[in-house]
Parts: sequence; C-alpha cells; structure tokens
Amino acid sequence: MVAYVLRRLVAAVVLLFVVSVVTFAIFFLVPRIAGATAEDLASRYVGKTAGPEQLKEMADKLGFDDPLYVQYGRFAKGLVAGADFSTGPTVEHCPAPCFGYSFITQNPVWPDLVDRLGVTMSLAAGAAIIWLVVGVSIGVLSALRKGSIFDRGAMGVALAGVSLPIFFTGLLALSIFAYNLGWFPPGGSYTAITENPGQWAYDLILPWITLAFLYAAAYARLTRAGMLETMNEDFIRTARAKGLVERTVVVKHGLRYALTPIVTIFGLDLGLLLGGAILTESTFSLPGIGKYAVDAVTNNDLPKVLGVVMLGAFFIILANLIVDITYAVIDPRVRLS
Repeated sequence: MVAYVLRRLVAAVVLLFVVSVVTFAIFFLVPRIAGATAEDLASRYVGKTAGPEQLKEMADKLGFDDPLYVQYGRFAKGLVAGADFSTGPTVEHCPAPCFGYSFITQNPVWPDLVDRLGVTMSLAAGAAIIWLVVGVSIGVLSALRKGSIFDRGAMGVALAGVSLPIFFTGLLALSIFAYNLGWFPPGGSYTAITENPGQWAYDLILPWITLAFLYAAAYARLTRAGMLETMNEDFIRTARAKGLVERTVVVKHGLRYALTPIVTIFGLDLGLLLGGAILTESTFSLPGIGKYAVDAVTNNDLPKVLGVVMLGAFFIILANLIVDITYAVIDPRVRLS
C-alpha cells in the first residue's frame, strides 16, 4: 500500500510539472509563435499608451528577450520560491506561489485567490455532500426497483437535471425562492463560516441545491447503471445463497463494487469545482474563484488568468491522487496494478 501511494505521489508531482510547462507555453510561447514580439508581451504590463522606449525597457526588465528555457526557469522559481519585481526605486518581493501582479489592481494574485478560495470551497463542499448522498441513494433505489413508477420518475427528473444548464436553473431558483417567496437571500450574499455558521449555510443553501441538482442527476443515472450490472454478478447470488441480509448484500457487496466509477467522476467534478464554479458563482454573484476568473478574462488581466489556471490544475491533480488512493481502499486489487 505504501509503495502504491508513493508511486501515485511521484506521478502527481510529474504531472504538475507538465502542467506548469504547458501553462507557460500557452501564455508565453504561443503568442511568440503567432508573431508577437517581446514588446507586444510587455505592452500588457504598461498599457497601450506606452511609447516604444517604455515598451523596450519593460521587455528588458521582465526578461522577454531571454531564451524560453530561462524564462520558464524564472517562472517556475516564482511558483516555488517567489520572485522579485523592480518598480524603479524599490524592489517588491512576490511570495510563493507567485503569479505576478494584477494589471488592474496592482495587487499580487495569490492573496486575491486565497481570499476567494473560501467561497469556492464552501460552495463545492456543500453541493458535493448533497449531490453525492441524494444522487447515489436515488440511483440505488432506482436499480432495486427497476421499471417501477419511482424508477421512471427519478430517471425522468435526472434527465431534466442533466439537460438544464446551471444558469437557467439558478436564475429560475432565484426568481421563485429568493425574489417572489423570499425564503432565501438574493444573489451576492455570503458570510464566512467563521463569522456566523448559520448565516453561512443560509446564504449558500440555494446555490448548493441548484448546483447539486445538476450533478445529482448524473450520479443517479451512473449509480443505477452500475448497480444493475453489479447485482447480476455471480458473487451477489452467492452472497444471497449464504443467507446474508439483503441490506448487507446491497450495501457491502453490490454498492461497494459499483462505486468505482462514482469515485472517479466525483474526484474530477470536485477538483473542477474547486478550481472555480464559474457559472454558479456568476449566476449567484458569489465572490469566489469562478467569478474572479470571469472578471480576469473580461479585463484581459493575464496574471489573474494564469493564477486561476494553475490553481485549478493543482486541485484536479490533487483530486485524482485522492481518487487513486481511494481505489486501493475500495478494491485491494488496484494496489497490484
């Protein structure tokens, strides 16, 4: 088990290195291939009104004329150990992980991401608990009652949940439950859990349910398909022949082996959401990573976009690592592969 975990850790580190190379290439190499000069890249940092001398000076200061491997080394060093930026009379130190300074606010990107990470983590964690419990439960019941009214109704609702986009269900939920009935606060309300846990949950309950509705539908269909396949296996019939209680047969033997694809998709979905639930946060005006990314793209704020991309990649890699370790717990045969 220890060797298996170490292999996965090494693979995660290598993958994170590859992601950093690809990300650097997208933001710095691809524009060069498209014909951009060092001065064109520097214009993003000084504005469009700067003259040729200012552009040349900024390009030299930022090292855009250096070989690409030197630029990547500087970029990687900033992620690991931080970087120093000359502002003229003084030198500003950007602590690791350093993604640079925002073009608009002139603030370092990493503290901004940390400030908004709590909102995104709260949204993702609450919604994940709801969709996992509800989706898996409905999928198991639908599989055990195949062809029943409950099965047909649940799968019909699941199909609607998968088909309807979050910006439609989110706006519809706001219109009905927030503005008409007044049961929940309108979009834009958020209270940190450390300040008031009750208000924190109240502010996020509607975004949780709306986001969970989309994912629970997919999980219900996936769980149902897995359970239908698993419950027809020989080891299930053997367990029943041994006289085991039906609940034990379903949960310990059937559901456990049907959870493998669920664990896979759950890790990926949660990793993606931690990197920014863009549509949900934009719909409910939540100040999280997703809305931060939208504002960065709208304002063409390159350091912010770079920070969001790297943070999202980190969470996805971390989620995959946890999924691999969870596989070994659920199915010991994975440890030998």
